[in-house]
Amino acid sequence: MHRPAAPYTPHAPHAHDPYVRVRGAREHNLRGVDVDIPRDALTVFTGVSGSGKSSLAFGTLFAEAQRRYFESVAPYARRLIHQIGAPKVDSVTGLPPAVSLEQRRSSPGSRSSVGTVTMLSNSLRMLFSRAGDHPPGAERLDSDAFSPNTAAGACPSCHGLGRVHRTSEELLVPDAGLSIRQGAIAAWPGAWQGKNLRDILDALGHDVDAPWRSLTAEDRQWILFTEEQPVVTVHPVREADRIQRPYQGTYMSAHRYVMRTFADSRSATLRARAEKFLTDSPCPGCEGRRLRPEALAVTFAGRTIAELAALALTELDGVLATAHGGGEAARVLTEDLRSRIGPVTELGLGYLSLDRGAPTLSAGELQRLRLATQLRSGLFGVVYVLDEPSAGLHPADTEALLGVLDRLKEAGNTVFVVEHHLDVVRHADWLVDVGPLAGEHGGRVLHSGPPAGLAAVAESATARHLFGTLRADERTVRATRRPTGSVRLSGVERHNLRDLTAEFPLGVFTAVTGVSGSGKSTLVGQVLAREVRERLAEPNFPVRRLVEVDQKPIGRTPRSNLATYTGLFDVVRRLFTAAPESKARGWKAGRFSFNVPGGRCESCQGEGFVSVELLFLPSTYAPCPECAGARYNSETLEVRYSGLNIAEVLALTVESAASFFAGVPAAARSLSALSDIGLGYLRLGQPATELSGGEAQRIKLATELQRTRRDHTLYLLDEPTTGLHPADVAVLLRQLHGLVDAGHSVVVVEHDMAVVAGADWVIDLGPGGGADGGRVVASGTPAEVARATGSRTAAYLERALARRR
Repeated sequence: MHRPAAPYTPHAPHAHDPYVRVRGAREHNLRGVDVDIPRDALTVFTGVSGSGKSSLAFGTLFAEAQRRYFESVAPYARRLIHQIGAPKVDSVTGLPPAVSLEQRRSSPGSRSSVGTVTMLSNSLRMLFSRAGDHPPGAERLDSDAFSPNTAAGACPSCHGLGRVHRTSEELLVPDAGLSIRQGAIAAWPGAWQGKNLRDILDALGHDVDAPWRSLTAEDRQWILFTEEQPVVTVHPVREADRIQRPYQGTYMSAHRYVMRTFADSRSATLRARAEKFLTDSPCPGCEGRRLRPEALAVTFAGRTIAELAALALTELDGVLATAHGGGEAARVLTEDLRSRIGPVTELGLGYLSLDRGAPTLSAGELQRLRLATQLRSGLFGVVYVLDEPSAGLHPADTEALLGVLDRLKEAGNTVFVVEHHLDVVRHADWLVDVGPLAGEHGGRVLHSGPPAGLAAVAESATARHLFGTLRADERTVRATRRPTGSVRLSGVERHNLRDLTAEFPLGVFTAVTGVSGSGKSTLVGQVLAREVRERLAEPNFPVRRLVEVDQKPIGRTPRSNLATYTGLFDVVRRLFTAAPESKARGWKAGRFSFNVPGGRCESCQGEGFVSVELLFLPSTYAPCPECAGARYNSETLEVRYSGLNIAEVLALTVESAASFFAGVPAAARSLSALSDIGLGYLRLGQPATELSGGEAQRIKLATELQRTRRDHTLYLLDEPTTGLHPADVAVLLRQLHGLVDAGHSVVVVEHDMAVVAGADWVIDLGPGGGADGGRVVASGTPAEVARATGSRTAAYLERALARRR
């Protein structure tokens, strides 16, 4: 257990200034912030969600460090590197080069894996190339031949993916009694495109009115699977009062359409629809191992590279430790591999395998993998800027994380951490607390100094939670509720869950705990969710509705925002459509959308800004010269509702909008749900790309809360407190417990022991991660689980319960 660090005292004065000094920081909601932060120390930035701490650490300090680095890069090379713009700050002095490790919201590609993220795959491939046992007489392969991501190594049947997608007549035509005109080919697109393909078949001479099963096998095969794309003249027959001109139509088979849509479409909806007509199975050519036969014929320590890549890292380390032979090259390469595996296992990720796909990892796991890589790099004299490295970590794993952060500092680096976990905050040498509240009510540095000094800052929410001086209204102790029923799972076999049995009580608040990789998300997000989804139609099943709330973005472009996702924008547009000016001009609701032509500014196409290409400097974004950032044309902005135009309404914060729309029940309900869950600081038009994963999850939850539900609903949430300050956690918990009080059920996957201590029921998985997990170690009330033997959660839960007493 790490003890709180002693008060930090800067080194004796040197010729150089030992501080990073920021003057006049104005990024996002920062209000001309001046702050001094010591180098060669572990500094934690704290504050409630939206207070401005990330704007200071990432938006100002890291952005300025990166800008200065790019100043030293050759102008031509700068054009090849993605550059972020210069931060809004008067000056920053004493800032070394910086490395950023953020919680990335974007998903890695399907070919990305634990091995590629950590670069361990490179070392393993080199080991097989230089020291592997090649078959007698076989030519020695170079390292590229052992990679499924290169032409030299990828299995030609599946192109290195390990799985193949296929379709069949039964999938493409589920009802053979229908004719083509009646929609027998279910895989074809709907609307005009599907009718177009039917018209083309008709023009080609096929019978589109006969039942599918009556067509010859040869015709059915050609219609569904041909790679030919004949072009014919189509004479459409539609409404009698419309002129129908002949056109040249190109035929595309159902198989070709499905495969092209699944591979190339950017629409998640279209891809999901196409996937329904495909089966996913291991590639018969490589049996899912992704490589060519020549590479799979080479072994090291008696195993192929695919077999070693499938082992948990702790097991792989054991195999490498006992491997003999191969000469000096094998010795050097195995030592290198083991030295790279060490930091990964130290951070609690030893249960992962090299071939584990990166898209299946949590944001916290990805960040820790990158952190392990940096630890191995041996850099010194740089600033590491980390974004909530404790996210997704069990308290036991957090202790290992603190050791890693200390080692980075002791190696001669400066470590800046944006963090909410109080154990990490207590461990800091220096604390920068930003607040006091979020959005326009934050943006000030309340304290910059050793953690102990924060106790004297009365307006700091962090101080009240850190030093246990919560107000009476911030303390909530509930009586344990009794279940009204349960959902029982038995014989569960998925990932590392082996013949697992678990019972989830209904009508209560249930927390699922366990170390990273123990199987929590698999059990709740996959097994329980699927079981409930399949049984919703049963008349006697107690759950009538399932709501899953994850941290995926609510949109991937700036055109998606808070108002559009919650449905609030529809209400706003109806209000503007009903205004006298709109009625007089005959305008409909579409006039007030910035996503379609009509009311939007065509100069920026409703974006509100234009990109300015500066060649050797980073591209910068400037307000559109035509609409000045309003996103609408001048005619649309003439229409006002209660004195504001549509652009001014979108610029309102949720808090301000609640007062503005107080007399509009449909809007007030949505805004109230957002305010109650602690999002009053967000702007209505805030782009989805600016929202954190925690904010996205709370927006989704608020969207559900604004809908009045009477039927018993089961809410499933995966680590809902990730990215939340303890003060925001309390706000969130009031809403979740309110759902249970209203007769619903809530199940959360959670690492925050304060949340677990307040639950009605706890299911603890483990005892370890990966192959060492996947079992229910204990279940019961928090007090019962805290007394369980063999549970790594018990001691930390007992500590949290003691704080509540």
